[in-house]
Amino acid sequence: MAETIKTGTILIKDGTFLPDALRFESEPYATDWRLVKNLDGYGLGRKVREAGWTFFCLAGEINATTFGFGGQRNVHRAVKRILAKLKPEKFNSLEITQVASKSFLGVPYVSVSARSRHIQESLFLFCDKDLQELGPSRIDCRPNQSIGLASGMEVSLQETM
Repeated sequence: MAETIKTGTILIKDGTFLPDALRFESEPYATDWRLVKNLDGYGLGRKVREAGWTFFCLAGEINATTFGFGGQRNVHRAVKRILAKLKPEKFNSLEITQVASKSFLGVPYVSVSARSRHIQESLFLFCDKDLQELGPSRIDCRPNQSIGLASGMEVSLQETM
C-alpha cells in the first residue's frame, strides 16, 4: 500500500479483461482489487479511448466514514467499506471522488466518496448476460423501416438522418 488514496484514484477489479494496448502500472490494494499507479480517472479514460474501448461512469456515489487517528490507514478502511457495499458483477473499477479528513468534537474521522466505473470494449453498457435477461427487443429496427413514436406519428429512418 505504498500509493496513497486521493481524489481521482482508480481501483480495478483483479481479473478484469483489458486489451493488450492498454498497459499501466498497478499494485494490490484490497482483496480482489488493484490500485492504478500514476493515472487518475481522466488519464486512464484517455488511455482506454486510445485503445478503442469505453470507460463508463455509473451514476450514484458511494460514501464511507471511519473514525480515529491513522491517516491513510483510516482511508484504507473507508475504501474497504465502500468495496464491501458494491455489486461487483455490474462494474470492474472504482474512482475515488473525494477524501476528506475532519473532526467532530475533537474526534478525527475520514470521509471517502467514490463512484463505480466500468471498462469494456462495447459502446453499450450491457454485457451478453444482461441482454439475455432483457429478452427480445420491443423495437426491432431494420433499414428503411418506420419507427412508431409516442404521439402515434411515424418517421422513416431516412428522414431522421
